[in-house]
Amino acid sequence: MSLALDTAAQDLLFREAHTANTFTDEPVSDEQIQAIYDLVKLAPTAFNQSPLRITLVRSPEARERLVQQLAEGNRAKTRTAPLTAILAVDLDFHERLPELFPAAPGIKDAFFSELEAREKAGTFNATLQAGYFILGIRAAGLAAGPMTGFDFDGVNKEFFGDGKQKALVVINIGRAGADAFYPRSPRLSYADAVTTV
Repeated sequence: MSLALDTAAQDLLFREAHTANTFTDEPVSDEQIQAIYDLVKLAPTAFNQSPLRITLVRSPEARERLVQQLAEGNRAKTRTAPLTAILAVDLDFHERLPELFPAAPGIKDAFFSELEAREKAGTFNATLQAGYFILGIRAAGLAAGPMTGFDFDGVNKEFFGDGKQKALVVINIGRAGADAFYPRSPRLSYADAVTTV
């Protein structure tokens, strides 16, 4: 076998996992989300910058504020999902670098003193972390429904008015409901995607 991960785990994380569009009403607890975060925070980012920030949308009022910023096709499933999270990049992630990357104490100012550099690096690395977070949701036996169909400026204004965070993706989280999954779309073959030089 070429992979160390057993077949059941491979299926849970990849083969049998799909983006969910419906959910049961079973709640998702803070303890479940903390367990997911405590697992995926260990995955790599450049200089260990860890720029992802997660806002859990639990109150009905906050949920409705978010729903108003979503594309029409994403609204009903978000209203009924047990939990929705807004994943964002922290544009001030560099302030934590002396703590998170003590091997290079000057890196904060050497590489990230300019907002443009922070936004570029932070967005890339927070997007990596968003992928890890989706896999963590699956590892917890839950389903994820990630969406980018929303008004980014509207979400940023509603939830990150100070401008220090920028939304990347909204994810509905819970147990998959009835008819939750569309048929899997085709993927590129190894020969189409991989080149050896």
